[in-house]
Amino acid sequence: MSPIARHLNAGTLWALPDDSAVPRREDGAIDYAAIKALGVEAIQHHFIDPAVLGAGLDMTAMGRITSPEEARPLAETQKAQGFILSTWHVGVGLETDAEMDALAGAVLDASAATGHPIHVETHRATMTQDIRRTLDLVARFPDLTFNADLSHWYTGHEMTYGDFAAKLDVMAPIFARVRYMHGRIGTPCCAQVALSGSDDKREFVDHFRQMWARCVAGFVRASEPGEVLPFAPELLPYEIDFGGAIHKLYYARQFGSDGRIREESDRWTQAMHLFEIARLSVVAGPDAK
Repeated sequence: MSPIARHLNAGTLWALPDDSAVPRREDGAIDYAAIKALGVEAIQHHFIDPAVLGAGLDMTAMGRITSPEEARPLAETQKAQGFILSTWHVGVGLETDAEMDALAGAVLDASAATGHPIHVETHRATMTQDIRRTLDLVARFPDLTFNADLSHWYTGHEMTYGDFAAKLDVMAPIFARVRYMHGRIGTPCCAQVALSGSDDKREFVDHFRQMWARCVAGFVRASEPGEVLPFAPELLPYEIDFGGAIHKLYYARQFGSDGRIREESDRWTQAMHLFEIARLSVVAGPDAK
């Protein structure tokens, strides 16, 4: 049985066009029951959505802390709200080692005190934006666990510049501590791009197959029987309207002109490709090329 559990980040469902293949109810709302029927077990969001719970899906939380004092209250709140786990952006990326240590310790203390699993996300503009500093942090705090959003490192570090395979070997201590994964594939210059399908043979896609397989292999070696590794596609829109305020995220690339500008792909369909790539990466193993 595959160790991967299908989760879905809510951002993948934001601002989808009317012609998206996403399951919808007759009133046009997202059909979470149909999404559950496709094997998705949980939706990740900033807040509890009754429609998601009503469809029998679990919910996982997102969050951000920039000071140690924020950790315990956020963990208590998210656990009380009913989230089964949390993945957090921690810090802003400008921390000293001592500040990173204080944040890491606060995350671990908050998780232990509340019994709520918290996984630190590998993300730009956070204290884990740099691979080397994250490795050093793991050496100081070996109990840290991660949400691997590896597109940030692949693009931010331009990981193809140099010996890619050697970099994966060095990253082994991080792969061994992955307990959640965000599904997104990027190039060395763009963090989110559309794929031709789950069999896309471009080099950068193969690189993500290798990284994801190593994450799964590290998880399997460290996990208990029956534990699963959530894999949640997080394909964000170019922009989103939150209550009349337009927030530009710039993730999905846009094409077109003359008032017919649209995102380059249906992010729902792309998420299905990512689920399949993750599944096949596990089958192929960590040394797949």
